[in-house]
Amino acid sequence: MISVQIPFAEMDFTYARSRGPGGQNVNRTNSAAILRWNLWQSQVLSSEVKEKLALKLHGKLTEEGDLIIRSDVHRDQDQNRSECIRRLHETLRKALFVPKKRVATKPTKSSVRKRLESKKQHSEIKSLRQKVRT
Repeated sequence: MISVQIPFAEMDFTYARSRGPGGQNVNRTNSAAILRWNLWQSQVLSSEVKEKLALKLHGKLTEEGDLIIRSDVHRDQDQNRSECIRRLHETLRKALFVPKKRVATKPTKSSVRKRLESKKQHSEIKSLRQKVRT
């Protein structure tokens, strides 16, 4: 797995009115943070990683290659900014995750024997339910 740490300078923040908690205060303050990060202009990612991210995140990227993350979970602008950064790193980590290849294994002789015995018992139980023919 590739670990990516995006520098703060590459992140563009704007702030808006929040839809989250805060009562009447949300009508007066811009506490929601909106993070905009451009995949193609990033200096820390190689071109192969950019291509991989573009494939995995194609539904979340704008036409210009921007990933937009909004957070209005908290009442505080700084906490919402931190939440945006956390979600950006989480999104990139999930997109770059490569699952381990599954190695096919052969079932053991005892497991095959147990399975066949179980099937035989089940078959016998069902045959006993049938009507007796004379």
